[in-house]
Amino acid sequence: MTAVKSPLTEAAQKTTGEALQGALVDLIDLGLLAKQAHWNLTGRNFKVVHEHLDEVVALARQYQDEVAERSVALGGNPDGRARTVADRTTIPQLEAGYLADDKVVAAITDVLAQLIEKFRDRIALTDQPDPVTQDLFIAITAALEKQHWMFQAQV
Repeated sequence: MTAVKSPLTEAAQKTTGEALQGALVDLIDLGLLAKQAHWNLTGRNFKVVHEHLDEVVALARQYQDEVAERSVALGGNPDGRARTVADRTTIPQLEAGYLADDKVVAAITDVLAQLIEKFRDRIALTDQPDPVTQDLFIAITAALEKQHWMFQAQV
């Protein structure tokens, strides 16, 4: 089996690899959470929130792939298995069943704020070891911040 060799030092690869794996778990769970809310949403603002949640899902899915592929390019092995995500996520989970639109908007706003903080930490963490990965984290953070603004404006 051929292994992909990293252009980074071993220490830089470890730091960057851990940041990428954490980002992957966060993005997979964000996509799942947003889709769960999308399916079970109720309320006066159903249509707008329902469609807005799909924007979050699309963002999460796009960046999941970019993060995973960046990991592989650096010699890592991204782990997006359901058990890994369930064991490692720190995102608060939604209740089962129907979800009121105002509660979903508040929950998604809070989740996005938490993720933005984590991605900003990853930006700082990857500054020296891998500015290319840092660039990816900056792009993800910008997209998350835009969604956070749009959800927060509805609260």
